[in-house]
Amino acid sequence: MYYDYERNTDFGREPYVFHAEDAAQRNQNFRMAVWTGCHLQMTLMCIPPCGEIGLENHPDTDQMIRIEQGCAIVRMGECRERFDFCRNLRTGDVVFVPAGTWHNVVNTGRGSLRVSSVYAPPHHPWGTVQQCKE
Repeated sequence: MYYDYERNTDFGREPYVFHAEDAAQRNQNFRMAVWTGCHLQMTLMCIPPCGEIGLENHPDTDQMIRIEQGCAIVRMGECRERFDFCRNLRTGDVVFVPAGTWHNVVNTGRGSLRVSSVYAPPHHPWGTVQQCKE
C-alpha cells in the first residue's frame, strides 16, 4: 500500500511503503502517527516557526528524529535542567535520542519545520493525530 495523502490513517501492522519526505512536506498536523507496529512507530510532525517539539523524556523508548525540511536546534541531556548536547540541524540530518534522555527540538527557520520520527517501542497510541501542540 502507498501513502494516501487524503487519509490521515495509521497503516501500522500491515506492509506499507511511502515517501517520507513528500508525506512530511504535505503534513499539516503537529503530530500524526503514520505507522504503528508492535515494536516500532513512525510519526510525522509540522512545527511552526519559533515552535518546538517540547521538552520530552521517553524512559523506555529510543527515538530517531529526521529533519525532512527546515532548520532547527536540538538540545539533549540527562536531566531536564542541563543540556550538555546541542547541535544545529538542517534538512537531511538525523538525531538519535537514547531512552531516558531529555530532549527538545526547536524550529530556528522562517518556515515550518517538517520532521519524521521513529520510536522503538511505539510511544504514542495507534492512530494519533494532534492538529496542534496542545
